[in-house]
Amino acid sequence: MNKGILAALLALGVISPGSFAQTYPDHPIRLIVGTAPGGTQDGTARMVSKEVEGLLGQPIVVDNRGGANGIIGYDLVAKAAPDGYTLLHTAVAFAINATVYKKLPFDVSKDFIPVTTIAVGQGALIVVHASVAARTVKELVELAKQKQLSYSSPGIGNGMHLITEAFDARAGIKMLHIPYKGAGPALNALLSAEVQVMLIPPLIVAQHIKAGRLRALAYSGVKRLEVMPDIPMISEAGLPGFHMDSGWHGWFAPAKTPPAVINKLYAAVHKSIETPKMKEFFTSIGYDAGGESPEQFRKTFEADKKRWGEIAKMAKITADE
Repeated sequence: MNKGILAALLALGVISPGSFAQTYPDHPIRLIVGTAPGGTQDGTARMVSKEVEGLLGQPIVVDNRGGANGIIGYDLVAKAAPDGYTLLHTAVAFAINATVYKKLPFDVSKDFIPVTTIAVGQGALIVVHASVAARTVKELVELAKQKQLSYSSPGIGNGMHLITEAFDARAGIKMLHIPYKGAGPALNALLSAEVQVMLIPPLIVAQHIKAGRLRALAYSGVKRLEVMPDIPMISEAGLPGFHMDSGWHGWFAPAKTPPAVINKLYAAVHKSIETPKMKEFFTSIGYDAGGESPEQFRKTFEADKKRWGEIAKMAKITADE
């Protein structure tokens, strides 16, 4: 059933949101992820969807739509039928886009309904290629003052980009930003020494740090990372008072999706992320379990649009649509 027909039937009362939700879902759900495979968003989406589909009784197919900082995937969801069969798994960059891009093919506040937060990032690691001479934050800052260093991120205006710009501003340096189409490609650029630095959640770099290909200098959270307790916080390693979380991951649905469907999805996600297995997974990647209600998540979302938007403005980050 296409978006227009469903909306018309709901408006006319031919079908009610409640009756629609009673049979939902009766076929597979598509979960759009606005990044390339291999990053933290992709990994989290796949872990959570496997748990949720067991509760809903239908497969959840993860569909990666990288590019344009997630906008390609976001637009697909905005224009999808409001029936709960096309959902979005995204990160805080979704909220930031409204500030960074002058024009978007959708309105992030009006064309989507928040379902719930999946996880909330405690912070990001500063990692450098093994060939970089710096072994501490102070040495990295001094090196960046002597020569042009470059860093990668999953795109213009994403959380990793903004955390790095905030770090630059606090340290009084200016590293060159090289955007990629996802965390996976951005990490590959660091591994191949196309760039020298990256601020990134721990999940996809832990194995490379252990293997000696990358070196972790510090962590941006307000406390040391539980799974890497020997790595100091940035505030301990040369920039007193500097703390930055890495934002949330969350699910959204197209506007006008029936509230009963939203609540059914929320209940399934909330139950899934509270399991010991998922909590252990979140801890391993430097995140805490989410689980905000749709109403709470909307408030968080709007607050983060402002908070991260102010950082983007401070760093003078803009992009074409």
